[in-house]
Amino acid sequence: MEQTKKVLEVRNLTKVFGNKQAVKFTAVDHIHFSLYQGECLGLIGESGSGKSTTVSMITRLLDATEGQILMNGNDITHLKGRKLREVYKEIQMVFQMPTESFDPRCTLGDGIVESLRNQGLSKKDAREEGIKLLKRCGLSEEYFDRYPHEVSGGQCQRAAIARALAIHPKILIFDEATSALDVTIQKEIIDLLRELKQSNQELSILFICHDIALVQQICDRVLVMYQGSIVEEGMVDEVIRNPKAAYTMRLMESVL
Repeated sequence: MEQTKKVLEVRNLTKVFGNKQAVKFTAVDHIHFSLYQGECLGLIGESGSGKSTTVSMITRLLDATEGQILMNGNDITHLKGRKLREVYKEIQMVFQMPTESFDPRCTLGDGIVESLRNQGLSKKDAREEGIKLLKRCGLSEEYFDRYPHEVSGGQCQRAAIARALAIHPKILIFDEATSALDVTIQKEIIDLLRELKQSNQELSILFICHDIALVQQICDRVLVMYQGSIVEEGMVDEVIRNPKAAYTMRLMESVL
C-alpha cells in the first residue's frame, strides 16, 4: 500500500523482566516498526514471541525498559495521568475473550455508551448512537439490552468492536481477537474489519495474531516476531511467497 503518515512508531522498544535479585528475561528486544494511516499491520508469532508484551507497552499497561513510543510524531513513552488519557482517546483495543471484556452486571449497550456519556451525550442520544454502532457492526437494536452471557462469542466480539469505535479512534488494536472464535465466526469478524477499513480510510489497525491465513485476509503488511525480535517484515503476500527468515519458513510450512 501507499505509505502515508505514520500514526504509530516504536523505536528500539525493549522490555526486560527481573531485577538484580531475579533472573532477567528479555521479552522484547530492541524492536522498530511503524503503523501508517489507513493501514492494517499484522504482528504474528508463536506464544511467547513477545507480541502481547509489545502491545502492553504500546497501550501503557507495561512501562518500556528502553526505547520510544510515538503517536503522530509525539513521544508518549513516559506520559502519565491526564496527558496520557488524552492521547489514548485515539487508540482502542479489542481483546481475545470478548465476554470477559464486558462487565457481566451491565448490558452490552451500557458498555458501549459509557464513553459516549463521558463525552457529554445525553442518555437518549448516547443510546441512539450506541444502536447505530451495533448496527454498523452487524447487530440489531435488540442486542443493546442483552447481557454478555446472553449472546454468542461472535456477537459479543461485534459489540466489543462497536464499543471500541464509540470514541472514533485513529488506531484499533486487535489482540488475538479472533482466536477464541470458531472458523465461521472468524471469517465474519474479518469481513467486518475489512468493511470498517474500507469505510474509514483514516482508521489504522494493528492486528495481533498467530494465524498467517487470517493475516493474509485482512493485513497490508506483516511483522514476524520470534523470541522477542522482529525477524521479518514486508507486504503480506511477499512474505508468504518468499519468506527469508528461518522461523518464517517454518511458520509457512506449518500451514501448508
